[in-house]
Amino acid sequence: MDTIIPTGTSETILICVRGNSGSGKSTIARQLRRRHGRGCALVEQDHLRRILLRERDKPGGLAPALIEQNVRFCLDHGYHVVLDGVMHASRYRDMLTRLRDAHLGTSLFCYLDVTLPETLRRHTTRPEASEFTAENMTSWYSPHDVLGWPEEVVIDETSPIEDSIATIVAASGLPQTGRDDDLLPAVP
Repeated sequence: MDTIIPTGTSETILICVRGNSGSGKSTIARQLRRRHGRGCALVEQDHLRRILLRERDKPGGLAPALIEQNVRFCLDHGYHVVLDGVMHASRYRDMLTRLRDAHLGTSLFCYLDVTLPETLRRHTTRPEASEFTAENMTSWYSPHDVLGWPEEVVIDETSPIEDSIATIVAASGLPQTGRDDDLLPAVP
């Protein structure tokens, strides 16, 4: 039996936003972080897996461990964390379960349940639209890839972005205190 190593504090908040590529999870995650302001880290699966590791999403990859270390580091230093990614349940459930069970604060796991036709439609509006084809998106698509936890929040494709954000904020308690000057670099 694995020993649970606690992470974060009773005050930290972990929000995980999962869904298929093109479902809107990154848009929601970035807005959650921006609206909170400083003190909220954004951990993006795509950045760690695709940019930092340049790794394909396959069983046995390093991405889950790297994501877990990043989330733990931020929580352990008092940051709230918004974790965003496809994170297929078959490959990421163990890591997400460890984070959920170890986090001393509030943890909220959300899944954006978006059909393939709507995912493909949304993809055409993204900056990444030229990077991936409809065929790519179709081959990566995994319908209703929920974790199946009773506390998991499943957000339907009919929920507008603002309503989805409001649902997540209400369920997590993430303060919305961000200001535009939070986005500017610090002056020495």
